[in-house]
Amino acid sequence: MNARNAPQKLQGALEEVRQVYVDLALRPIQRNCTRRAECCHFKLTGRTPYLTRGEAIVAAKALRATGRKLLPENADGACPMFQRGTDKCLIYEDRPFGCRTHFCDLAGGPIARREVLDLIRRLEDVDVILNGDGPRVLQKAIADALKEMQ
Repeated sequence: MNARNAPQKLQGALEEVRQVYVDLALRPIQRNCTRRAECCHFKLTGRTPYLTRGEAIVAAKALRATGRKLLPENADGACPMFQRGTDKCLIYEDRPFGCRTHFCDLAGGPIARREVLDLIRRLEDVDVILNGDGPRVLQKAIADALKEMQ
């Protein structure tokens, strides 16, 4: 690939990530999220989402759109996108796949991997296209994507 095609390749890859999110939303998987934000407290749940390169770039772009250039820190182990006071995600519309498929027990529990494996494979394909190195912990993946945007 030459440098002239790089922006189109990136744009196409990010469109595929967003399409995976749309396709997931169209699935008839029953959950009843009440937005208690328990899943946003990684230290509490012991679960931190891992992001592919495409997901990290989508999330970093969404965070930049809020006017932030650095990843916020939450000393209590909550997701860096979890906004205190409002208890809302700063990038909710562009939140990663893991955030879209993990639900607390009250909401019906996490979506089984087998139910979304085809979508996971598509995200992995985008990771290969973007020369990613596989899923990485959310904080590191987004922080690195933000650095690359500078």
